[in-house]
Amino acid sequence: MTDNDEFDEELSEEKSKSQLKREMHELQELGEALVKLSDKELSKIPLPEQLVDPIALARRITANGGKRRQLQYIGKLMRRVDVEPIRRAYDEMQHGHRTAARKHQQTEKLRDQLVNGDSGTLDTVLSTYPALDRQQLTHLVRQAQKERELAKPASSAKKIFQLLWEQQIC
Repeated sequence: MTDNDEFDEELSEEKSKSQLKREMHELQELGEALVKLSDKELSKIPLPEQLVDPIALARRITANGGKRRQLQYIGKLMRRVDVEPIRRAYDEMQHGHRTAARKHQQTEKLRDQLVNGDSGTLDTVLSTYPALDRQQLTHLVRQAQKERELAKPASSAKKIFQLLWEQQIC
């Protein structure tokens, strides 16, 4: 291997200035996302000790300029720590939120199909969730349909949603 070959190999392994900037911005954005998390969510993230206090301080700062500088500082600190566990935990948390939202939408759709009188939906729901009481569910569906016809509050529809939701969680 010649000196030029070694030099070319070293250059290909080094990151460009724009790549380093992109990575710094990503770390700063991750830091900003961490600052926006609730206390409960933040406790699930494996934060190194040197990031705990700066994140807590950033949450208390109200001035825009001060907050921006604190977020930049958090991004700088994050360059010195292993961010993969932090990023992985944050991504898993976000995925969990999306999954819960999707389940919620599916349950609402199922409830709406039941209330709208879709005949096949009742049999599908009962076969999917055998623990459901058929008589209770059909009674609630009829009540929800009456409530809708009379323009009353949808209390039975809420009960149907709750029954379906509990079955999905169990």
